[in-house]
Amino acid sequence: MKRRRNVLAQVKGYRFGRSTKERQAREAIAHAGAHAFAHRRDKKADQRRLWQVKINASLREMNMSYSKFIGALKKKNIMLDRKILADLAENHPKAFALIVKSV
Repeated sequence: MKRRRNVLAQVKGYRFGRSTKERQAREAIAHAGAHAFAHRRDKKADQRRLWQVKINASLREMNMSYSKFIGALKKKNIMLDRKILADLAENHPKAFALIVKSV
């Protein structure tokens, strides 16, 4: 009884038999876990794409392309990741402009 109750508690809010029948609920939990694992990876990739877009948008205003900027950063050995660069580009444009000029 306790195991069944715990399984059904996990699928609360699911539709049709998945929320009331133990066998369907177990299958729903397994699939949900697989999707959650994959989508955590997708979320990280989505964030990285967003950072690239933000950096590129700021660079275009300064007449520079994203690929040339990243290449120049690597040549100069400036170790700033895209998350930090995107934050600077969005919230601190003057600091970002200094980085672009140093490159």
